[in-house]
Amino acid sequence: MQTGLSRGQSFVSRPGNRRLRTPYRDWILWGVPLAMIGVAGLLIASTQRQVNYANWYQHWITAGVGVIVALLLARVSLPKLRPLLAPIYGLTVISLVAVRMIGTTALGAQRWISVGGVHVQPSEFAKLAAILLLAAVLDRHPVERPVDFVRPLAVISLPWLLVFIQPDLGTSLVFGALLLTMLYWSGMPFEWLVLLLSPLMTALLAGLFPWGLAMWIPLTMVIAYRSLPWKRVTLAFVTLVQGTTALITPWLWQNGLQQYQRDRLVLFLDPTKDPLGGGYHLLQSTVGIGSGGLFGTGLLQGQLTKLRFIPEQHTDFIFSALGEETGFLGTVLVVVGFVLLMWRLLQIARQSRTDFESLVVVGVATMLMFQVVVNIFMTIGLGPVTGIPLPFLSYGRSAMIVNFIALGLCLSVARRSRRVLVR
Repeated sequence: MQTGLSRGQSFVSRPGNRRLRTPYRDWILWGVPLAMIGVAGLLIASTQRQVNYANWYQHWITAGVGVIVALLLARVSLPKLRPLLAPIYGLTVISLVAVRMIGTTALGAQRWISVGGVHVQPSEFAKLAAILLLAAVLDRHPVERPVDFVRPLAVISLPWLLVFIQPDLGTSLVFGALLLTMLYWSGMPFEWLVLLLSPLMTALLAGLFPWGLAMWIPLTMVIAYRSLPWKRVTLAFVTLVQGTTALITPWLWQNGLQQYQRDRLVLFLDPTKDPLGGGYHLLQSTVGIGSGGLFGTGLLQGQLTKLRFIPEQHTDFIFSALGEETGFLGTVLVVVGFVLLMWRLLQIARQSRTDFESLVVVGVATMLMFQVVVNIFMTIGLGPVTGIPLPFLSYGRSAMIVNFIALGLCLSVARRSRRVLVR
């Protein structure tokens, strides 16, 4: 893997100056999230106009706490935190186990722990802990041989399994995205990523287009033969994995997922099959977004939002309220904001001083943008309902704090890469 300096990092030197005299401000990393939080508070207030309580202001309070945490973390050198990564990871795993034992159940899932009357969602913190430890592992042990894949897989598998059985299918998908993206950024061959994803493709084909396996499985065997060592063993192993996946997919579909999860994965293709049940969220969400037109009805003026036609609109379906009240123009501005945020994070990752810091920033970018894409696709009917919140817009204390912790770590990397050194 290339080092941070070899990716294009350059340090400007000025006589007599050890660092820039002007304070460091990253307008994109701060501006995009804070602007979205400001609008989100009004949208959340709009979704709660017909209820007897209003906790929209707590969204801003949580964000304020998050800003303070981010400012503190921005002054901490990320490499100095490496000795704490294993204990942090261990604590998050323990908290996920505790969820199974003493967790609070809501909406058919056991995902929260009540601490002093406040519901904390450990799976949100587990994502960040996995990013940090995975970055440290890949920095010290890059995947150069197939056996090197065991370490990163072990780091991700434990929290993934504990989150999946809560059940929380949406958050468990984030762990998979983190693993694949960070492996690729660390320098693992692209062909190996295809092989890692191949069982998922095999399962989809086995369930939807079984005839496609006749072409797909031989293709994976060719890729494995050309990119992996131990040719005969490789072919035998790939054939075994693909064949086993194709055979057990029907059983996993019936026994590995809850009924509501199966409904969500199927009904997004045609929500009208169950308009008052599993398809209700998707139908109402698309109607709400479409009713906003070009400019929207105005903040706090959306009628579908006011009448609470869309369940969980202040959390998972906040984008539908955005579409109704700010229209197509507002949704485009939000998407552009997320694109700018992604661009800035990738820029920081490329300019980072160490591979460890670069991997952390890429992990944060993956965590945020995967949730953005899945949530928006869900609300506009292009994907199944997965329960993934929209960063900085959806109401949720744990998610908000984790997002700001992640931004604080990225700000720390950006500050270190911007220092002016003396030659």
